[in-house]
Parts: sequence; C-alpha cells; structure tokens
Amino acid sequence: MPITKRRRAMLLAAGVMLPLPVLTGCSSDDDDPPPRAAWDIASAPRSGTAGTGTLRWALDAAPTTLNAFSKTADTGTQRIAGAVLPSLYTLDARGRPQRNGDYLTSADVTSTDPKQVVVFKLNPKAVWSDGRPIGAEDFQAQWKALRGTDEKYGTARNAGYDRIAKVEPGDKEHEVKVTFAKPYTDWRSLFTPLYPKSVMGNPAVFTAAASKGLAVGAGPFMVRRVTDSEVTLVRNPRWWGDRARLSRVVFKAVPAEKRAEALMAGRLDLAEVDRTTARRIQATVPGKQAAGAKRGSSAPGKAGAPEASAGGRETSTGGREAASGGREAASGGRDAASGGREADEATRTGAAREAAGAEGAATGDADKNRSRTTRALSRFTLRKALDPAYTQLALNGTKGPLADERVRRAVARAIDRKALAKMVLKPMGLPSEPLGNHLLMAGQPGYKDHSGALGDPDTNAAQSLLADAGWRAGGTGRQKALDGKTDDRGRRQSDPTATATESATDAATGAATDSATDSDTDSASGTASGTASGTASPTASESASGASPAAGDAGRSGRLRETAVVRKKGRPLVLRFFLPDDRTAAQLGTVGERIARMLEKIGVRTEITKVSGESYFRDHIATGDYDLALYSWPASAYPATDARPIYAKPQPAADGSLVVEQNYTRVGTDQIDQLFDQALSELDGGASRSLVSRADARIWAAAGSIPLYQRPQLIAMRKGLVNAGAFGFATPRYQDIGFRR
Repeated sequence: MPITKRRRAMLLAAGVMLPLPVLTGCSSDDDDPPPRAAWDIASAPRSGTAGTGTLRWALDAAPTTLNAFSKTADTGTQRIAGAVLPSLYTLDARGRPQRNGDYLTSADVTSTDPKQVVVFKLNPKAVWSDGRPIGAEDFQAQWKALRGTDEKYGTARNAGYDRIAKVEPGDKEHEVKVTFAKPYTDWRSLFTPLYPKSVMGNPAVFTAAASKGLAVGAGPFMVRRVTDSEVTLVRNPRWWGDRARLSRVVFKAVPAEKRAEALMAGRLDLAEVDRTTARRIQATVPGKQAAGAKRGSSAPGKAGAPEASAGGRETSTGGREAASGGREAASGGRDAASGGREADEATRTGAAREAAGAEGAATGDADKNRSRTTRALSRFTLRKALDPAYTQLALNGTKGPLADERVRRAVARAIDRKALAKMVLKPMGLPSEPLGNHLLMAGQPGYKDHSGALGDPDTNAAQSLLADAGWRAGGTGRQKALDGKTDDRGRRQSDPTATATESATDAATGAATDSATDSDTDSASGTASGTASGTASPTASESASGASPAAGDAGRSGRLRETAVVRKKGRPLVLRFFLPDDRTAAQLGTVGERIARMLEKIGVRTEITKVSGESYFRDHIATGDYDLALYSWPASAYPATDARPIYAKPQPAADGSLVVEQNYTRVGTDQIDQLFDQALSELDGGASRSLVSRADARIWAAAGSIPLYQRPQLIAMRKGLVNAGAFGFATPRYQDIGFRR
C-alpha cells in the first residue's frame, strides 16, 4: 500500500523481549538486536500447527479496492496484498528490507556508471495463479502505470518509478533488468507488491478492478470472495513455497468500538484493540486480577476489567451496608417511637429490606455478566509492541504567532515529552521513552535522538524565547481551563453555570491530575491515533483525581483558572488547538489537555476545539486551519523517499496557492530539501542514512512538528493461534500462521 495513503489514513492511525537501547544521544547499528517491544509474536514451528483452520482477522473497514497503489487504498488493502501478491522485499522487526526468497534468488546493483542498473533474478518456480510465470512484462507494466506520465492511472504516488529509464528482460532467463535515469537509494521499495500485467497494463482495470477481487495473484493465498463486510482468502493451489498452515483467512470489517463485543461473541481470532479492551484481557490472566482490582478500588471511574471487578465488589459491599443501614435505622425507629409510628416504621423497614434485596439481585446480575465477560476474554491473550507509527504535536507555521520560529521553539521547550510518553506507554508495560526522531523509529538502523536541537523542557528558556519575539508577561487573565472560549482580554465568555466553587474544584483537580501523572499512574494512558485506531480512556482529570465522571464533566465544561498570560501590544497569546473528537481518538484528548496545562506554565493560552469525523483532517489539518494539532504518522523503512513530502518546503503554485504536499505544518527549509535529495541519490547505504540523520536534526531545529511517542500496538489473539501477534515493523509470514495441534 502506498505510504502516502497509509499516512493520510493515520491522520483521521509471551514473546522474547530484548533490552531497549537508551534513546537520548543513541544510535542503532545494523547488527544490533531488535529493541524491546519491537514485536510480540507467538512463535512456533510450522510442524506444531494443525495445518488447517480459518483465521478471522479484524479490519477497521472493508477495503474499497485491492489495488495498493490506488488513491482509495487503506491498511486493509495492504494486509490482503501481502498475502496474495509478490513482495520482493519484506521487513524484519527492525524495519530492515529483506530479500524474499520465494520470489527472488538475488537482486543486485550491477552498475552505477553511467547509469544505475539493478538486476532482479526471479525464482524460477514463481508463477501467477493462472499458471503464467512472473516475468519482465509484469515489471514493465507496473513501471509504466506508476511513473506518473499517464493521468488515466491516477496513482497515489510515483516515487521511485519516476526515476526509472527502462525495464527489460535480463541477459539470462528469469532476470529483469531495471535501468535508472537518476540514482535511487530506495530501489528495494519498488515492485512490492507486484501486480500482474493484466491489472497494471490497463488504466480501466487499474482504477475499477480489484474492487471486487483479484482474478490473478501469486501468494500463499488467493482471493476467493469479496463482500461489503468481508474478504475471504483461500490457499493458492499453484503456490510453490511452504504450504499455508491455514486453509482460509477471513478479513472482517469490525469498527474499533465493536471489537470487544465481537471478541467476546467468538466472531474474531485476531484484532487490534483499544486500551480498555486490552486491560480487560490482561485482567483474565491468573495472578493479575487481584492486582487489577486493587488498582481499580483506588481509582474509581477507570475503564477496564480490574476496575470493573473492583467496582462490582464495592457495589456489593455498598448493598450490604445499605441493607445493614436500613435495619439499623428501622431498629432505631422502633426504640424511639411507639403506637401508630411503629406501623410506619415497620413499613419503612420492609421497604429498606426490599431495596437491599433489589440491590443484591442487581449486584448478582452484574457479577454474572462480569463472569461471562471474563470467561469470554480469557480465551484471548494480549500481544503488545511499539507500533511503527508515532504521535506528534504539529505547529502550523503559515501565519499567526507560530509563523515566528522563536514562538514555535518556545512551545517546544514547554512540552515535557517524557511525561507524555510515560503517561501513554508505561501503563501498558511498554518502554516509555519519548521518540527522538521524525524519520526513524527506535531500533531502526541509523536512529539517533536529535531532540537536543531544541533542548530539554525549560520554562525559563521558553519564556525568554517568547520575550525575544515580543511576547511578555502582561498580567493575569481569567482563562477557561481546557476547551472553553475566552474573549480578547482573556476573560471567559458568559457562562451562568460558573461558580467560585467550580474554580476551587478545578485547582484541586488539576493539582491531583499533575501529581498522579508524574507519579507514573496508569489512569490516563492508552494508544493515540487520528481516525484509524486508538483507545477510549477516561480523561486525566477524571481518573487521576478519583472524581466521579459527573464531576469531571462539570469541570471540563466551564471551570476557571488564574493564568499569567504573555501579551504583545496588549493582545494575549492564544493558540487554537484542534483535536479529533471520537471514541477511537479519546487518548489524544487526554494528551492534548496535558499539553495545554504545560503551555499555561509559560503564559500561552490554548483554545481547544474538538472536531469529529473526516472533517478533522479535511477541513482543518489539510487546509491549515489550526495552530496546534495532534495526529500520527506511520514510520517507513525508506525515509528518504517516504518522509520527504512531509517535510519538504511548501512551494507557491502558478495560481498563487501554496503546494504543501503532505507538509501540513507548512514549515520547511531549502537545506532540508537538499539533504533529502542527496540522500535519495546516494547509493551507499551508510552515507544515505547519514544525510537522512542530518535532515532530521534540521527538522527538529525548525520546530514545525514535535514527535512525542511511538504509539502502542495492542493485539488481542485467540489462544492457540501462533506466528501472529503484534508484528511491529515485521512483515507477517502468512503461510506460517496457524493454530496449534
């Protein structure tokens, strides 16, 4: 699937654990082992699997196309393509390309002067499912379709293919010779997936086909059936490699908010889940339920099985206390009264007993429901890893205060990235270091932490930067704490529900929240994403303070806080902070509120607006209608190619508009562009990574986007399923996935 489409989708996205290298100032060498939490797979030998069975695998939605190069392709398209089409190179757990021996016996750069030439030697056994050998004509058709010269194809990208001069048969049988017009370091990214010429050779087939299936494939599986809710794969009878251990794979469209229900109903075997569901699965592990209940009883209101279980016991206890209280009250009434009052008291006593009985019955029903849920989820195990994707704080540098680099750098110096990473990752048992690179994830070859280009969190340094830009402390303004509106003088717009008690409550709740987060509480955490995936979790103020949900809601709707604001020519510094508003992005709201409090400490006010659905990206991120925003980018094994459009300097178009490609912060420099261009043309891998590293340091210095953390990848997997789980960067080996004998 094109990385551009994957990036756009993410805007609206008991394994062996090895030590995680220290991130700050560190680098990852080619020979290093995968970092801790790079992946979490239930590994098992193929011989230990049953050799049959159906795997039901959840997707966010049924793909609208099976053409990974179409503009409408999504992550489901990518999953299916990996199982049914040739991948010349796959990725290992560290995101390194690995030659796929099922399709290639070798692939080498055979010449660099005068032109770069790559010769692919194909596995002689490799054939399409119609029996035709995979050959040069398939490579030629794909190059011509994706090189960007024929608008009829309307491809999502042509990166790399536009550098090819010609594709032809090699000097020997089963060889394909590719000659480049310009040197291209990421040549291994090309022709994966590889489509047959029947798809790529015809624009009409390219754009319309593959929506109802793929007639021809060349993987361990082939497409059997496509419906509005499912894509069914079966074994490819012409597959020449290791026979698939599953007889069938069914990709089922199950929205994130319905995953838990589908798992408990037995309709899924493998699914990415939110933090709440993940914790409920963890709570079914023997020895963890008691610990979870203890955590739940100390922080009511948190989601998850441990908390629910604890809450059930508290309800039961409360019922017994209510019954006891009713009996005591009735007894006290009898001792204190006589005559006609005795009858009334007896009536009240009976009512109390009936109420206690009703509460007991309700508690019993709740206990039964919890027991059924626990039994259902105990059939699954949780696999977790660091997702090859990261959440960033985007700063729009087009106009307004953030057009000044000093203000952007001040915002960056106010953000405690370590606290945010710890808040999100530590409760799930994942390494909680912040990400120090825009272009590479921890463990990828060449990874270095370049956040030093901005410096550590420092309130004084941030305020000095603001002062240099003309923003100085100019008094105290009454500000709505989180997502309210204020007028130009820093005063809250009229709200008849605001009270002095509300303000006092806010101060106490805010202090409790900060304290709980800093002490590594697991109450405000989870995965963060745009619209593709994530978790629903309580807000930091709810769970950390122990307040009831109602109290938390009241606080968010209109509390006041005294804040020393910075001003310029009498105008307060107010930044419009846009966040996605849906269940799958709930954690982003928690992170955003935490960032807002960090900015308050340097006198910067935020006006949080939550936007639902596709409008978040379409109407705000893509158009530049925001100051601050949170969204996620997927990582890439080929950053010189895939990251350049994200950080390229916007260029003016002929009509006066700004061409931003995917640089939605609108912040870029000529030097960053030059470093990417040099990295793309450098055929020495080490030299190319060095240029990418230098580009990342410059991106940090420009302060257009601040990487916060790698997202958690949380996978619910049926017990007995092997060679699957949280894959991280690694490409699934579909033919090895199966059920234990």
